[in-house]
Amino acid sequence: MISVKSVVFAIAYLAVYGASLPIRREVPQEHSHEQFLTSVRNSLNLNNPDQIQDPVFGLLGNAAAATGAGQIADPTCLQQATADQAFTNAKAAGDVQGQVDALIFRALERNSGSVGGVTDACTSITAVNPEIAAIQQHQDPASTNAAAVNKAITLELARQIAAVGGDPQEALKAGTFAPGQIGDPTGRGNTCDDTDDPVGCIFTKNLLVPDATPEEIDAAVAGVAAVDNGAANGAADGGDAAATPTEDETCAAAVTVTVTATAVAGAEATAPPAVDNGAAAGADDGAAAGTGNGAAAAGGNLQQFTGALGGATAPSVTPGGRGFVVEGSDDFLNVGAALGRSCDIQKNKCANFANSAAGRAAGLSVGQCDQQNGQCRALI
Repeated sequence: MISVKSVVFAIAYLAVYGASLPIRREVPQEHSHEQFLTSVRNSLNLNNPDQIQDPVFGLLGNAAAATGAGQIADPTCLQQATADQAFTNAKAAGDVQGQVDALIFRALERNSGSVGGVTDACTSITAVNPEIAAIQQHQDPASTNAAAVNKAITLELARQIAAVGGDPQEALKAGTFAPGQIGDPTGRGNTCDDTDDPVGCIFTKNLLVPDATPEEIDAAVAGVAAVDNGAANGAADGGDAAATPTEDETCAAAVTVTVTATAVAGAEATAPPAVDNGAAAGADDGAAAGTGNGAAAAGGNLQQFTGALGGATAPSVTPGGRGFVVEGSDDFLNVGAALGRSCDIQKNKCANFANSAAGRAAGLSVGQCDQQNGQCRALI
């Protein structure tokens, strides 16, 4: 029996593709992670000011995405905008799992034009939530350097999931399929697409290829502290915010904070190697390497990382709010979480510049931004 949902999406696809069939595109896979489409749809429907028709459109190619984009003018950014609004709604509702699912949705692979095709990064819109802004979508597993690119995306996703209080191992669920054959005229990679599988056929058919090991996830999130979800926990416990205190809630408010960043040989075996950022950042090698000097920053800024690839510095972190405030972002109870957020905001700005015409002309790559982020986080 054909479901109503299948008919609705079939009509949408025919409206976009029917007039020009046959068309060369990768075999559809937008329903392969169906559980996250469902969760994001539920969160998005709480408040949808941009009138996005459905989360599935964000996973389609631009021509199809535009038909369901609502007021989002750039279909390249529809996936990010959908995740951003869903995350905002879930956060307002105190729904940690909803936030986690929005983060995972943001990291899912979009349909590309062919096996090995690469989908563009969103550069015209900046996400409201830095957690969403820190993440890019997976790329076709047959595309150039896909294994390294997708692994970096998954590890960053794990850090953001940990920061909102979720299980970072869930980042592995954003993974994609085994690589298809480049040049295959049928576009048949190793994909699946089933609107009637509520979990997602990539899981039920055991087609997902993990981007990283559980141990690599654990190493990536070491030192990442979750934000205070006391209010959400209290609501879940029947309104008693003290019923299930988090680790952050049991700590007394900090009055004086001393941060010491000292390089210790061999202490950070997993930190990315330093790169010479002098040419790309327009600064001397010492400043661009961003190793820090442990001295107290001017104006009470606790963020001591000084690297600035592409001219983007890490936002200041100062005492205030619930404990620590990140310039242009939320406040945090834990200084480590605040410093990590500052590093991630810088990484996103750096990546946006690297993906721009000016960044490419300067020879800056997203990989360099990732390395700089590792250096920034090494000082936490």
